[in-house]
Amino acid sequence: MDLNLFGILLPTQVFGKEISKSDNGSIVNISSMASQRALTKVLGYSLAKSAIDAYTRWFAVELANRYSDKIRMNAIAPGFFLTEQNKSLLSNTDGSFTERGNAVIQQTPFKRFGNPAELAGALVWLLSDASSFVNGTIINVDGGFSAFSGV
Repeated sequence: MDLNLFGILLPTQVFGKEISKSDNGSIVNISSMASQRALTKVLGYSLAKSAIDAYTRWFAVELANRYSDKIRMNAIAPGFFLTEQNKSLLSNTDGSFTERGNAVIQQTPFKRFGNPAELAGALVWLLSDASSFVNGTIINVDGGFSAFSGV
């Protein structure tokens, strides 16, 4: 909770004051598929990321009420990306997938894990004026994981 919830709330409160002094700004939080679907073994993480989704929507409205369209808040919800944090949970030392890794791949229509560089497009768009009418939205970057029912 300290990292995944307060690690987003506190910097937003601190830097938000500075952003409010500018003509415009865009805050992009990091959510997760764990906030949208029940994933086993990550209850605390899921709780924190669900709180980030609620905070993103709630504070986006608050910012609009305070500053009109000058400051926006949105979030990106990554699907599964092989990182140092989850590599041992999703893959074996020989590069094959663990049982959990295979389960994720089976629920991801693209049938692969994401590449961290694939988050950049959504991030750049949310930070740019091209998304100037987007506020309080969580953008899924997940290879279709959130859309797939498993059937």
